[in-house]
Parts: sequence; structure tokens; C-alpha cells
Amino acid sequence: MESLKGEEVKCVWVQGPIIVGAGPSGLAVAACLSHHGVPYVILERSHCITSLWQHRTYDRLKLHLPKHFCELPLMPFPLHFPKYPSKNQFISYLNSYASRFNIRPRFNQSVQTAEFDPSSQLWLVRTNGFQYISPWLVVATGENAEPVVPSISGMDMFHGPIVHTSVYKSGSDYNNQRVLVIGCGNSGMEVSLDLCRHNANPYMVARNTVHVLPREMFGFSTFGIAMALLKWLPIKVVDKLVLAAARLMLGDTARYGVRRPKTGPIELKLVTGKTPVLDVGQVAQIRSGNIKVMEGVKEITRNGAKFMDGQEKEFSAIILATGYKSNVPTWLKSCESFTKDGMPKTPFPMGWKGENGLYTVGFTRRGLLGTASDAVKIAKDIADQWMTVKDKSYRNSHIILLKST
Repeated sequence: MESLKGEEVKCVWVQGPIIVGAGPSGLAVAACLSHHGVPYVILERSHCITSLWQHRTYDRLKLHLPKHFCELPLMPFPLHFPKYPSKNQFISYLNSYASRFNIRPRFNQSVQTAEFDPSSQLWLVRTNGFQYISPWLVVATGENAEPVVPSISGMDMFHGPIVHTSVYKSGSDYNNQRVLVIGCGNSGMEVSLDLCRHNANPYMVARNTVHVLPREMFGFSTFGIAMALLKWLPIKVVDKLVLAAARLMLGDTARYGVRRPKTGPIELKLVTGKTPVLDVGQVAQIRSGNIKVMEGVKEITRNGAKFMDGQEKEFSAIILATGYKSNVPTWLKSCESFTKDGMPKTPFPMGWKGENGLYTVGFTRRGLLGTASDAVKIAKDIADQWMTVKDKSYRNSHIILLKST
């Protein structure tokens, strides 16, 4: 076996699949595999499970959908959890999930390359000091592996802090400051709301169109209502009903600078993955002027920003609510199953299965509901192959460690 950069590489033969990523997606697949009696190895670059949730989320974050839409396979949320669990409650649920299914990832194992070897029909996955070998590879790093940091003219000149929402924790750090929030998705809206509640003065950039919907309508989850209606009505009719109710409850958001896309919110979500913003108080703050909506940023200056409409304002800090992206193209080599943006080429609902024993989970743009659905399918598909293995001794030892030569 070849060595990496002149160093000895330990080869690890994995009987079952190699799972890359110990977030909710990786945990869900691992639990489902255990349910079928199939061994596996999870490789996680961080020192803990669900590192994005534990270290890259703001304090006030709650699940946007009711808990029954967000549970992982084989284990519901505790009954005493509220309808919309908090960040810490969700993390505790994930820790309990890992404990219940005895999921023990190999931490601090950052995947450098993963490549299918046609001659052996095996996947070769290299980390720092190890090469893992298996017939199956499950890509569970998801859509949100790396923060998206845009390049805006003048950013290097700004006198104050510029941070991505992945490191934002609380508006208490910005008390009485004028803050520019770039981005108007769920993160941008919620950070702006959080800043308001800590006596900061947020200016939110809404360069793109976005649907804002009430989180609940008539006491029921808007998402739940839409999913129920879709069983009986065409998607465009459902969108018209949802938008009519949203206008009744929230008013015309375009009057406050938040323009809606021409495509309806449910159709847009299912076709492009662009999620509507669920209102938990942001619209009232925008309407009252506590959150000021701005057009696109033309350039950052030393003391603030110039905007596309000609305005120029001073700010103490800038927060980038510019989202996340997949990191798959940086490590998965010679693979035709993914686009250059790191998303499966095959659209939902068949994107979970690639070629040559490759699987993907957490890329449906349908949140935890999509993750749970794909995890069940992946585990069953691998288990069906696993059961055809004739050599029983092959099954008995989980991992064999070999020294490279």
C-alpha cells in the first residue's frame, strides 16, 4: 500500500459502509444500518457529533418546523419537548440518539480524498494517517458543510468586525450598535430579530426576493398544512391558498422592501430547494422600522457601506447571513454523481443512490424530513447487498488494521 507524503498509512478494511460525516444525516444512516445488523464506520472531521449544531449556531435558534417533521428514524422526540425544540434540546436529542444506537464515530478524521478504484471495485478513503477501504461509501456531509463568504468590494477596508452567522451567538455582543446584516433568509431574518431584542439597530440587506410565511396558520404549522393540502390539490393551488393566508396575516411584505418571487413558496422549495422564511416576529419589527430593509450592497467602506440605491451609512459591525454550501467537490474525486456545486445530479427522490456503491444523504433540500427518508432507503439497500455475502467469516470481524508497505 502506498504511503501519503512519505508517511506510513494504516489501511482499515471496513466490512460495511464508510459514512463520511457525523451530523444528523450520518447518525440516521448509522442507526438504520444497526437496525439491519450491518456494521459501518463513521468518519468525522470534528471532535464531536453534529459539530455544526453544537458550534456554528446562534443561541436563539429553534427548529423551524414542528418536532414530528424533524425526528430521525427509529426514535421520536421526548414527549415533554415543546412543539418547536430549541437548539440545546435538539442537540440533547441527537446525543441521546447516538447513545441509544451505540454510534461511535472516529473523530478528528478529516477526509482528504475518496475515490472509487475500478480494478478492485472498492472505495478508498484517505484521512490523516489512515486509508479506509469498503465496497460502499455514504456521503453524509450534507448541504451545509462550509460557510459561504461572499467577496464584496472594500471588505478588507472595514474598521469593525465582519462575521458569518456560523460564528454569531447572540445580539448581546452588539448592544446599542448599528449592524449591517447581509442576507434575508431565515438566518438573516432571525439574527436581525435577535439584534432588535438586544437593543441593537439592524439594517438587513434584501438583495434577492424571498417568501415570508407565518410559522403557523390558524394554530397549525404552515408547512404541515401545505403538506396535507398537496395530497389533494395541485401545487400551484396550494401556493395560492398559502400566499392568500400569508397576505392576510402579514400584509404585503413588498411594501417594506421584502419582495416575493414569482414562483410560489412550496413550488420554489420543491424545485430549487430555496426555503421560505417562517415569521416568528421579524415582520412586525420590519413594519415598525426596528429592522430596516436595504437594497443590495454596492461596496463596503471603512466606516460602513454604500448601497445600490445610492445611500451610504455607517455601521459598527457586519454580519454575513449568506448561508452554507457543500464541500463534496474538495474531497470526492473522479465522481460523476455530483455537480460542481457538490449536489447530487440525480434529483429528489432518487438522488440518494449513485453508482458503484455510492450513497448520499442530507442533500434533498428538504431538511431533516428528507434526511430521515433517505437514511431508511440507504440502509435497506446496503442491507440487501450485505445479506448476499456468502463468506460468514467475512462478517465476523468488523475492522482489520494493516500496516502499509
